[in-house]
Amino acid sequence: MGIDDLCWMTAQAAAEGIREGLFSSEELVRACLTRIDTREKEVQAWAFLDPDYAISQARAADAWRKEGKPLGPLHGVPIGIKDIIDTADMPTEDGTILHAGRRPRHDAKVVELLRGAGAIILGKTATTELASLAHGKTCNPYDLSRTPGGSSSGSAAAVADGMVPLAIGTQTNGSVIRPASYCGVIGYKPSRGLISRRGILPQAPTLDQVGVFSRSVEDAALLTEVLVGYDAEEENMRPQARPPLFDICRQVPPFSPLFAWVKTPWWSKMANDAQEGFQELLDHLGDRTKEFPLPDSATRVVEWHRAVMEAELAFHYAEDYRRGKERMSVLLREQIERGHHVSATDYLSAKARISVITEALDEI
Repeated sequence: MGIDDLCWMTAQAAAEGIREGLFSSEELVRACLTRIDTREKEVQAWAFLDPDYAISQARAADAWRKEGKPLGPLHGVPIGIKDIIDTADMPTEDGTILHAGRRPRHDAKVVELLRGAGAIILGKTATTELASLAHGKTCNPYDLSRTPGGSSSGSAAAVADGMVPLAIGTQTNGSVIRPASYCGVIGYKPSRGLISRRGILPQAPTLDQVGVFSRSVEDAALLTEVLVGYDAEEENMRPQARPPLFDICRQVPPFSPLFAWVKTPWWSKMANDAQEGFQELLDHLGDRTKEFPLPDSATRVVEWHRAVMEAELAFHYAEDYRRGKERMSVLLREQIERGHHVSATDYLSAKARISVITEALDEI
């Protein structure tokens, strides 16, 4: 593999190569920057990038290794950070002109953990306006005329296009799993309470979660393990042991996996070719798959989700709306205004349904 091809390495292989001295962090970072320089005008995956600063971080990582100091699991590996996650040494503008020039004083907890693991914070990846349903600037790297999915669009597109091996995103309404799917990369949203959200733009805290992007399942596990850890300053965290995800990924499964296929009430709206693709998969898996129909109440899940999300979004974006609604996109402004009209009764009723739906899924 040539130096210019290093950008396509998995994070696991990159970390091992740097640790063993096969190549340097600076060489890896330069390969990623070369790829970005070639493709960024078309893909537009980045909100902030300072190549000189990225290289200086890599040189410091290389010097650390040469001095024989202990190395973290991501030592010297570059990573992209969604631009709603605070970074003390880079702007965090939340995808909106209303926050232009914003410079946080502290790193988000996940960024602290990444630095502690030796990762290089390559830059800030593009997001949609305040991580909302509004359209962003990023294009799908496989077809520039198509969407990469939002709101973690830049994170997914950057990983898919070989600009960086790993990236961090967030999800409130499918914003990790959707762009990952659209861009053909691994998107993993861990269970609620495993990863701290401190220092991340709050949109709808009942639903907000951190997620990861990579080009392999093993890399997603490696990155997630770095980010998992109890944070006493984050009210939704639960003290618990860190799951050994990376080791599990490398083990041979003790038995053939079984799959639950959840056919939603909206299945009929799926395009014919997508339905055919699912059927081919089901035929291939055979008796290892069992269909689990959702309860009738599930037909209202989208309605309940929207009530919680838009009510909380209206609360957390109230100041932005007050001082700059004229500079917001129509989509975001309408979403906030719908949140203004969610009654307290409807909001609390929707939140109460969370446990009902969770119990309905216990069988799966």
